[in-house]
Amino acid sequence: MSDTGREDWRATAAIGTLRQRARLLAATRDFFAARGVLEVDTPLVVNAPVSDVHLHSARVTFANDARPFYLHTSPEYAMKRLLAGGSGDIYQICHVVRALERGRLHNPEFTLVEWYRLGWTLDELIGEVDALVRALLGPRAEVRPLQRLSYRDAFLEHAGLDPFAAADAQLASAARAAGFAGPAGGRDELLELLMSTRVGPRLGKSALTFVHGYPATQAALARLDPADPRTALRFELYCEGVELANGFHELADAPEQRARFTRDLAARRQLGLGSAALDERLLAALDSGLPDCCGVALGFDRTVMLAVGAAGIDSVLPFPIERA
Repeated sequence: MSDTGREDWRATAAIGTLRQRARLLAATRDFFAARGVLEVDTPLVVNAPVSDVHLHSARVTFANDARPFYLHTSPEYAMKRLLAGGSGDIYQICHVVRALERGRLHNPEFTLVEWYRLGWTLDELIGEVDALVRALLGPRAEVRPLQRLSYRDAFLEHAGLDPFAAADAQLASAARAAGFAGPAGGRDELLELLMSTRVGPRLGKSALTFVHGYPATQAALARLDPADPRTALRFELYCEGVELANGFHELADAPEQRARFTRDLAARRQLGLGSAALDERLLAALDSGLPDCCGVALGFDRTVMLAVGAAGIDSVLPFPIERA
């Protein structure tokens, strides 16, 4: 057997890192158990893909069954069906799959910690995310204060642009300056690119930075802020330039969610990304009455990466996609 063949069977992550990963998984479960949050388990294989143009579902088929199925990109849709059914506060630790994502911080298959709190405000959820992340990061978080920073102020400080007032041409020029050589996309595509290349990598250097007040066009499944309808009740957490969490005050309006999904599908068709039927089960759950709640998804692998001081996500995964 060649040396390469001998190496291929080994896990990428060191055994010590795998033990630390296991300890942090146990600590996460202890965290929610102490708060009376119920752990749930929802399907990996689902009937409807996500509609978001920035996410890509992996399609799967089974022998003797022509119907398409998909690997979930998040347990959100199924968890909201449980919430509508009366589950109360819930959390889940699960593997998710997002196609076309690979890099220092991305592996197509990764672990999410997702949870929902009934009757909470977004500010209360930020406090709980902060507490969990500090528990997982340990000494690396002790000297970091909690920072709340608006999306607008983050862009003004790190990109020199007002994301709500800047002209599309200004955003396109800034994107080119950041190294984007392709044709100018829509406004949100340009903002997403600037967030990922100019703004996000500079956040959370000396704090756990919660960015809030995202544009309403990036609300996804979040409510709009009644005090400023230009913005969504949404936040993201950054630490050391790494996005760790994405949270919403969850939209409970079924007609509005259907309209957003429909717009997403039209955009996907225009971009040549393909589309499928809407998740009618989720929409029916919203129509039946989703309780007022806030929810968040935390990237567990990235959190482990920061906790152990690894340079990239591959160092904390037993088997990245190339070795799976």
